[in-house]
Parts: sequence; structure tokens; C-alpha cells
Amino acid sequence: MRPAEEVARAAALAGPLGELLPPVDFCCAYGSTLLHARPDASSMVDYILGVPDPLQWHSENLERNPDHYSGWMARLGPGAITRLADNIGVGVYFNPFVEWRDKRIKYGVVRMKDLAMDVLTWDRFYLSGRLQKPVHVLVDNWDIRKINTINLKMATSASLLLLPAEFTEYDLYAQICSLSYMGDLRMLFAEDKNKVKKIVEGSFPSFQSMYRPLIQEYIAEGLLKTSSYGQQKAFHQDCGASATNELFSYLPWTIQRRLQGRFASNCKEMPTRASVSSKDVTATCVRKALRRRVMVSSARQAMSGLLASGGAVAARYLGKKISKAWKSRTV
Repeated sequence: MRPAEEVARAAALAGPLGELLPPVDFCCAYGSTLLHARPDASSMVDYILGVPDPLQWHSENLERNPDHYSGWMARLGPGAITRLADNIGVGVYFNPFVEWRDKRIKYGVVRMKDLAMDVLTWDRFYLSGRLQKPVHVLVDNWDIRKINTINLKMATSASLLLLPAEFTEYDLYAQICSLSYMGDLRMLFAEDKNKVKKIVEGSFPSFQSMYRPLIQEYIAEGLLKTSSYGQQKAFHQDCGASATNELFSYLPWTIQRRLQGRFASNCKEMPTRASVSSKDVTATCVRKALRRRVMVSSARQAMSGLLASGGAVAARYLGKKISKAWKSRTV
């Protein structure tokens, strides 16, 4: 995309923030619409909005845009909206199918503290997974940008533990992209089976921009060696115990404690550093921990969305997802 087109695209994406919604501390656009310069008219542009106080934000937004909410949630008010997000969902409240000019948008509102906690600790592995992929940041926040560099390093380390000794640059980005879909219930019936492939191929240069500095860091540390594979880079990683321990030590403690049976699942203290002896055992542990987190988070958020949107809107959204998934399986 040429610079002028990129500026126009950014202005179009940012439009709803200035014209439609109350102020936010952080905003990014994400999803498949970012992969296409001219998405079709039925596509929704997806946003994550970080706000300091969801209760206050929803109060103001209900005054401005009551039609964004289902009738019963609008009647129950901002307190019920935030309780639904926090107690049933994973801290995010989505309003889908919002009409703005000639576009359709979906936006999720999250408390800044909860966003930062998930990005830094993978406590729910919901928003952290989205920020491991290319997004279009429209309202930047220094704290989120800073901790997301840690998130990217953790994603790289987890992916290296799951990858074989030899792999390509594409394989690495596909594995990173796959982390947040492991265990996602929607992938069984309501998502495009080629979703990961389309994301990586559609934004390969953006993945390179995000992850190549980290790759160079791992090469300098001796964890990776590189060679050419056609127009791509190919890698060979050290699968020994020392390298495996180092990669494992970069993961958030919420994942590390899965390997430490003496830590209860509700423990809030930082565990001592685990020592692992086998890459295969470590990979199995990481895979199980992420799959469980994603499964729980996706189920909770699906239930929250069903209650928030009401039956008709939820059926419409699910129908669109299933249609897209069906088309991908019949091609």
C-alpha cells in the first residue's frame, strides 16, 4: 500500500473515534479487514478500546449511542454492562454491527488495567493474543506499547518451544499466530479453517517488522542459527536443555507454574524459576496451558456476547461466522 493510501486508510479507521465514540486511552483496529485494501461492504472493522473506567465510559456512550447496545442492556445500564464483562466475560464488552457512515464496525471496551495485565501475564490470553499479531494502532499508549514488547518476546519463546529443530520464517509466524487459537471453540465450527494462513500471508511484512528484532536477539544469544530458504529465512534452533530452560524462563509465570505441581492454580505469588530437562515435555506443558486458557476465555466471552447482544444479534453474528467457516471448508 502506498503512503498516501496508508494515510487515507488510517484516517478512515480512526473516523469513529473522533465522530462517534467517547475518548479512549488506547485503540487498535484488528482482524481480517486489515488484510484487504478494499474490504467488501459486509465486512466489519474490529476495534479494541482501552479506557480507564468502563463504567464511566459506557455511561457516556449510552447517552451518545444507545442504539449500539441491545435493548435490554441499555435498560439495565452501565453497571450491568461492566458486571457482565467482568464476571461472565473476560473483561471486554463488545458492541457488534454498529453502523457508521457506509461502514459496519464492532468495538470491544476493556479497562486499561485489565488490558495491561493480560498482555503482561497471559492471565486470560485473550487480548494478549490479538496484540501478538499485526494490528493498526490508532490511539497509542506508551505503557501498552512497552509491555507488548514483552508479550512479543513471550510469544516468540513459546512458539520456538513448540516448533521442531528446523523451520522457516513463515513457520515461526504461523506458530505465533496459532497460539491464541489453540483450544478456541470457534475454530471447531465458526472460523475459517485457513484463518492462520490468510493472516500470515496477508501481513507477512508486518510480522517481519514486529519480530525480526527479536529473532536477531535470539541469534545473538546462540538460540537460533539462520540460513536461506528460497526468499525466506530458515532457522535451526538449539533443542538442548540449556536453551529450552532459557526459552521457558521468558514465558509468563502463569504458564511456568503449570510445570510446577506444587503451585496451586489460584496462587498469586511469583514462583521460583522452573528447571526443565526435555523440550518435548516442556512443549506439551506449554501447549496444554495455552489450550486451557484459550478454551476457558473463548467460552466465557462467547457466553458474555450471547447475553449482551440478545438472541437475534447473536444468531446473526454466529451465522456470519459459520457461513465463512463453511465456505473455507468447501473450497
